[in-house]
Amino acid sequence: MLGPVILAASRSDRMRRLISAAPVTKQVVDRFIPGETVDDVVPIIQDLTGKGLELTMDVVGEDITTPEQAAAARDAYLELIDRLEPLELGTRAEMSVKLSMFGQALEDGHELALKNVRPVVEAAAAIGTTVTLDAEDHTTLDSMFAIHEELRKDFPQTGCVIQAYLFRTEADARRLAASGSRVRIVKGAYKEPASVAYQNKHETDKAYVRILRTLMEGEGYPMIGSHDPRLISIAQELAHRAGRKMDEYEFQMLYGIRSEEHLRLAAEGHRMRVYTAYGTDWYGYFMRRLAEKPANLRFFVRSMVSKG
Repeated sequence: MLGPVILAASRSDRMRRLISAAPVTKQVVDRFIPGETVDDVVPIIQDLTGKGLELTMDVVGEDITTPEQAAAARDAYLELIDRLEPLELGTRAEMSVKLSMFGQALEDGHELALKNVRPVVEAAAAIGTTVTLDAEDHTTLDSMFAIHEELRKDFPQTGCVIQAYLFRTEADARRLAASGSRVRIVKGAYKEPASVAYQNKHETDKAYVRILRTLMEGEGYPMIGSHDPRLISIAQELAHRAGRKMDEYEFQMLYGIRSEEHLRLAAEGHRMRVYTAYGTDWYGYFMRRLAEKPANLRFFVRSMVSKG
């Protein structure tokens, strides 16, 4: 049960300093985060889309403590959109945003986050693409869903994320499926109390399948965020039963994890989107990747031992 320990470490300044200072950390982080700047990731975008893959781009960073930092996060996404425009990729390169980066946790944070994210959604629409609002811990979700609903009034293609391990998510999925939303379903990667979330992987997996069935049978566009071969197979079967064509749903996986599977699914004709994060404030994102899957942690530990 190392996941909760790692998630706790993701909030520790002491662990942040220790891991960031380790000589091997950068080369391991590079597996999951291919760059720190837009200049670093533009070649990655061109390479992956050239292989028939699609992308959702995430500028990492969650520890926002001032309105000025939130504005800087907004501007970082606007810079990304400026660089995407001449590539003419349309929805083949969309964006994922965490509203915490836009000031959601600050004073009057709901209004501030909406104010900062709206120009990003507008700019994305202007170049023919869209934005998905990432889910964070359960205390932020009512605000996220309200912002999602507000943005969809003008930009109905705006997506959102739901997390299978939360008890509330089955009801959220029914509402979103009926409204025709773009919805990414993931298992969940935050440390949540037993009062709001399943603590057992088996229960989470069962909830994932129930929620995915709701999305496939609904009016929206399901985005299956998983690396689990069993869940991927179940998703394909549920799509078939619901009469969905291959362009009526998509798979999403993280950059650096099961890369050959990305290519296999794309070669079969599926829409396969790679969640690609970049930026300097990578620590929280990196630690959640370790917590999600024991194989990621083993990879990191082996590298620390062999290179340290």
